[in-house]
Amino acid sequence: MSVQIAKRCFTVAQYNRMGEAGILTEDDRVELIEGEIIEMSPIGRRHAACVGRLTNLLSKLLVESAIVWVQNPIVLDDYSEPQPDVALLRRRDDFYEHSLPAPADVLLVVEVADTTLDYDRQIKVPLSARAGIEEVWIINLMDEQVEVYAAPVNGAYQSQRQAGRGETINSPGAFNLTLGIDDILG
Repeated sequence: MSVQIAKRCFTVAQYNRMGEAGILTEDDRVELIEGEIIEMSPIGRRHAACVGRLTNLLSKLLVESAIVWVQNPIVLDDYSEPQPDVALLRRRDDFYEHSLPAPADVLLVVEVADTTLDYDRQIKVPLSARAGIEEVWIINLMDEQVEVYAAPVNGAYQSQRQAGRGETINSPGAFNLTLGIDDILG
């Protein structure tokens, strides 16, 4: 016997109204992914340190060039509003107060992964590719490497590579940014 389960998909507008109504609060660690409200994993000390280190590096390097957007939402489409660990955004005088960043505003998305590696690879990277985000990095804390996904075509990244300790990565779209993996991992 087969059981049919009905799911309700939420739009970004409905999701935001839940926050305005107090159904979801600032303390809820959730994000909207393809219409589903997904509980995010707790942030451990190694993850937090990596996000802090990367935020510090990027802020120093891109002080007047880009906005370093830390664990804040971006709107990918009508059904997805993820909160990447770090995103680099095109500068805007209002710092996105009047509307959240959309894919055209995003230069780079960075996810720091320890317990969420499979989820980031299988769900978040393809979601970003379908939205046309030019580049995504996954900082893989378990294997001490950075995975770089770039050049989205027809909803899939055409370029994928990994860099480990002792190597550097370059993001041509983000002001030709170059970072050492050791600097990111600490």
